[in-house]
Amino acid sequence: MPTSGQGRIIGGWLAPHPPHLVYGENPPQNEPKSRGGWESLRWAYENCRKRIKEQKPDVILVHSPHWQTVVGHHVTAVPKLEGLSVDPIFPHLFRYKFAMDVDVELAEAIHDEARSDGLIARKMTNPKFRVDYGTIVSLHMMNPDWDIPVVGISANNSPYFYDDNIGQEEMTKLGEATKRAIEKTGRRAVLAASNTLSHFHFNREPNPELPEDMSKEHVFSQSQYEWDVRVIDLMRAGKTKELMAILPQFMREAFAEVKAGSLTWMLSAMGFPEIPATMHGYGTVIGTGNAVVEWDLESRR
Repeated sequence: MPTSGQGRIIGGWLAPHPPHLVYGENPPQNEPKSRGGWESLRWAYENCRKRIKEQKPDVILVHSPHWQTVVGHHVTAVPKLEGLSVDPIFPHLFRYKFAMDVDVELAEAIHDEARSDGLIARKMTNPKFRVDYGTIVSLHMMNPDWDIPVVGISANNSPYFYDDNIGQEEMTKLGEATKRAIEKTGRRAVLAASNTLSHFHFNREPNPELPEDMSKEHVFSQSQYEWDVRVIDLMRAGKTKELMAILPQFMREAFAEVKAGSLTWMLSAMGFPEIPATMHGYGTVIGTGNAVVEWDLESRR
């Protein structure tokens, strides 16, 4: 790994993690098999994979809402993690045998930088840790070859659970710490915010016999859809300040999963770039709104 101190973030992705996307793809690592489904999002991720191959990053970092930690921000700090990850809500869709190489040096640097900013941070050093499905789905959809080291970062749910603003302020600090760690370790890094947008969803599967029945898939509500479009339009226009200003209301009105802080962490690490993001695809999964969106920092250099 390079350690020149000339590291930089080359791109960031809004990388939603519904387990249905892996299920619909039928990779060999996932036990359940499907007849397809959710193609608009899966095809959007194909663009992401192409970009990752072109950019050849040293590492992919992902912040997942489903690795929830009550005390502090945790980072994966074990050289290799492998095992079986099962979605507790959709075990019939997602039983995935994972194996990932972890950039421990970068993880430790993020830990140290976060602590230097007064954040509570911990290193996850359990070699038998079962990685959450949010982390796995985003990473699989971005790079199913799993040939690039990764760093996973937890969602410290204590600050943001009751107060939207405090939580986002803390995630801004974590993003700044992440950026410094990347620069100091010399990594060329891609970031992934493992977030769905609007997050009201069906309370039961419309077709339990065929979960991938796309005739039953639709947005949960028109209001929720309009909120998603409003947020995506701001991303596409590069209006990051306006986006950050409306996030608290978006969280309240659409139960948006960005409340977990992944998007704020990523945008902060990238310096809240005022550049147009590329919208690769939007689609619903059990009613939730999901967008695959790219911020290309490399071409702006």
